[in-house]
Amino acid sequence: MLRTAPSSRPPVCAALLIALLIAACAMPPSKEEEEAAKNTFVCQLQGERLVIRFDASEARLLMPNGDRVILYQVPSTSGVRFSNGSMELRGRGTDVTLIDQINAVQSDLKGCEPYSIAKQP
Repeated sequence: MLRTAPSSRPPVCAALLIALLIAACAMPPSKEEEEAAKNTFVCQLQGERLVIRFDASEARLLMPNGDRVILYQVPSTSGVRFSNGSMELRGRGTDVTLIDQINAVQSDLKGCEPYSIAKQP
């Protein structure tokens, strides 16, 4: 009976796989991600985080509860205005108000600031 030494390939393959996964996580953001971040703002809605992304005549909201809402730009004489019939976003610069017409709730969004992608070391 011929005995062979145990192969060292599995530990080497595992180490290589782990190194590749770590390298993939450390990749810098793509140009598309950077461009999207330029049009994205983070605000506080009643103490919770609300994310707004402006894109091609619409505003996409990520609500604090995880719901996604799309609002479409409508003409406005002062500032911007987006609506989907049941929810409306109005404002100028970082002074923004969200109006929930179904529940008759108007909330001024606080602390709106541009979203920033974390830089990798």
